[in-house]
Amino acid sequence: MAGKSSKLKKFRILMLIQTIIILILVILLVWAVFLRGGDADGRVVPANADVEGDPEVRTHAVIEKEETFYQLDGKKILLSDSTYGEIYLPVYENVPAFSHDRDSIITRNGYTFYKENGAVTSIAGIDVSTHQGEIDWEQVKAAGVEFAMIRVGFRTYGGGEIKFDESFRTNLSGANAAGIKTGVYFFSQAISTDEAIEEADALIDAIAPYNITYPVVFDWELIYDDNARTDNIPVETLTDSCIAFCERVRSAGYTPMIYQNKRTTLFKLDLPRLQDYDFWLAEYNDSPSYYYDIDMWQYSCTGTVPGIQGEVDLNISFKDYSAQ
Repeated sequence: MAGKSSKLKKFRILMLIQTIIILILVILLVWAVFLRGGDADGRVVPANADVEGDPEVRTHAVIEKEETFYQLDGKKILLSDSTYGEIYLPVYENVPAFSHDRDSIITRNGYTFYKENGAVTSIAGIDVSTHQGEIDWEQVKAAGVEFAMIRVGFRTYGGGEIKFDESFRTNLSGANAAGIKTGVYFFSQAISTDEAIEEADALIDAIAPYNITYPVVFDWELIYDDNARTDNIPVETLTDSCIAFCERVRSAGYTPMIYQNKRTTLFKLDLPRLQDYDFWLAEYNDSPSYYYDIDMWQYSCTGTVPGIQGEVDLNISFKDYSAQ
């Protein structure tokens, strides 16, 4: 009996020691996660912090992720697929739906505009690159174009090199001289947040001499007709890259925006995490069938505008960024 009592006593002591060790580890974990969180210097840096002082300071986005299921309200998005036919997607309850009246979108003579209370409230625009050749911006202005989104650069989808559009300086100078408001975009093939930041910095440096009053846009696109370094990019990586680019742009004092078509948006972006950024939709219909809200709409890739030879993308903006 004495031997059993001694063993029981040793067992209880071991259990007490294990309990104390576990308690100490829990306390250390709580201290590390909740009390010491921040940047490398121990300072918490919010992603949307204003930049004070030196205007050249650019923030590195703090990308927050919440592991949870999004609440749904039972609504559905129906799409057509060549393999499955009609396919179904649930609607995010916490992502705002399209806020405009689709019946108020009017198309006449190949141009689309939005009317409220009998008056046109949308802003007419185009987007251009070196592919449009030499542009007579005075004629473009006279034709009623109020803003232009101009490609500044791109990353190659094979080698991943950053290059600048050969015409971006001429286009920005010409549009501004004609009284057309300008925004810019970068055709991205980023496969990481570091590459997205590299693209944003290249773009920001290039547009510094110009008066940019419309958004600075992250235009990431799938390559359909060739193999690309961006093939099979994870949803999380692409969403993180959107945030990294947009926060870099915001820290430089510009309005960030994401450009995307309907299907890539629905299939490749974690939309609830991107609600801080304006959205530019590419969808070529009489009115957008995209369920969620948009700020700018590219409604045609086959438009014609005096002063531009050949076809050009046509857009409307639902708000006047130059007045903000």
